[in-house]
Amino acid sequence: MDEKPTIQAIERPTGYVKTSSRKVVRGLKGTYKRHGTVNLFAALEVATGIIRGKTTQTKKREDFQDFMEEIVRDYPADQEIHVILDNLSTHKKNEDWLSRHPNVTFHFTPTSASWLNQVEIWFGILSRKALTGTSFPSKENLIKALEDFMSAYNQNAAPFVWRKREVKGAQLLNTIINLRN
Repeated sequence: MDEKPTIQAIERPTGYVKTSSRKVVRGLKGTYKRHGTVNLFAALEVATGIIRGKTTQTKKREDFQDFMEEIVRDYPADQEIHVILDNLSTHKKNEDWLSRHPNVTFHFTPTSASWLNQVEIWFGILSRKALTGTSFPSKENLIKALEDFMSAYNQNAAPFVWRKREVKGAQLLNTIINLRN
């Protein structure tokens, strides 16, 4: 579980440009209009790959706890729920909430190890496929785009599979050299 704070609703005007090879391509202008930001809380169910998300206007502890209430509501009260979190201040000091939910355990990743939290992989997919190069004329359009992406993603959701890459020859030498530097 994690959050993507301050996703910007930016409206980027587009235009067409003729390249030196006389090809006409669509491009984004350098100017933009900012329509505000939203916060996205997201939870990845590791066993299925299903993503659950909620947008909020703020990123306060109460917003986080409300999102967690929505998550735990869908599970039996006696089922253990383990939540992996980074060390954001919003995720800490939730002892009162945890005491009301004895089946929930929070686990915190070490500093600079957010890559251990698999929802970070999903945030990368979200950024590349739904946010990069896009234009949103309002926060409402941004929220709808986020919800639509989560819905479409969940139709084919699957667990992430960790793979070990085999390194040979020059790659191995470069890896060793990089580790020395």
